[in-house]
Amino acid sequence: MGEGGGALTAGTKRLVIRLEEGVRFSRELASPITRMLAVLVDLLVMLVFMGIVSRLAFAFAPALGDVGVALYYWAGFVIMFGYPLLTEWLWGGQTVGKKLLRLRVVDAGGLHLRFPQILIRNLLRPVDQLPAFYLVGGLVAFFSPTSRRLGDLAANTVVIRLPRQILPDLEQIAPTKYNSLRADRPLAARLRQRIEPDLAGVLMELVLRRDILLPESRLTAFAAAATVLRRLGRVPDEIAEQLTDEQLVRNTVDLLFRQEIAGAGILTAVDTRKH
Repeated sequence: MGEGGGALTAGTKRLVIRLEEGVRFSRELASPITRMLAVLVDLLVMLVFMGIVSRLAFAFAPALGDVGVALYYWAGFVIMFGYPLLTEWLWGGQTVGKKLLRLRVVDAGGLHLRFPQILIRNLLRPVDQLPAFYLVGGLVAFFSPTSRRLGDLAANTVVIRLPRQILPDLEQIAPTKYNSLRADRPLAARLRQRIEPDLAGVLMELVLRRDILLPESRLTAFAAAATVLRRLGRVPDEIAEQLTDEQLVRNTVDLLFRQEIAGAGILTAVDTRKH
C-alpha cells in the first residue's frame, strides 16, 4: 500500500499484514502448484515469441549470416529474461500466466511494489530454476511458511491469489454530493495510485459495515483508516480540516470504486491499481 509498512504473519494459506495505524488485512497466498501452472502458461507465451523470432531469423539468414545467428540468440535471451520482467513491471506484478490464474506479485510488508524488487526476483529466477524445472525454487517455496522462492525472499515479495471481483453496493456509500477529493486532481491521482486493492477492499468493508459497529469502535476504526489515507495521499490541510474521518474514508471509497463514464452517465466499479 503506497508508502506504508506492515508486520506480517503467515498462516497455512493466508498472509496477515498489520499497518502501524492498526489497520490490518489478509491476502491469500498462491500455492506452489498454482504458481507452477502460471509458469507453464508464461513458458508457452515465450515459446510463441521464440517461434516468431525463429521464423524471422530463418527468413533473413541468407542476408545476415553470422550476425543473424547472434541476433537470434540475443533475442532469445531478451525474451526469456525480459518478458517476465517487463510484464510484472507494466502490469503491477502480473504476467499472462498470473493474470489467467488470478495471481499477483506484491511486497511482503504491504508496501507498493517497486521496480528493484521485480528486477531482483527475476535476476534470481535462473537460480530457482536449478537444476531443472524450478526444483530449487519449488523446494524453497514448499518449505517456506509464505510459499516464497529464493527470488521472493531476496526481493521481499510474495505471490498472492486475487479474489474474484464482486460489484460492491455503491449506493450504501452515500457520499456527499460534492466530493472534494475529486476536485483536487493531483490528490485523486495519488490516492488511486498508492492505495492497493486489498486496502481499498478494507475501506469498502468498513463503510458498508459502519452501522453495525459500536460508536466507540466506529470512531476508532475510521480514525485509523483516515490516518492511513492522509499519509498515503498527502491530503492537504485545507481539505482534511473540512472532512471528518468518516467523510474522508467514504469519499475515498467513492473515488476508488465509482467512475462515471464520460457521456454515458454509467457508474462502474474500477480497479484501484493504476499500472
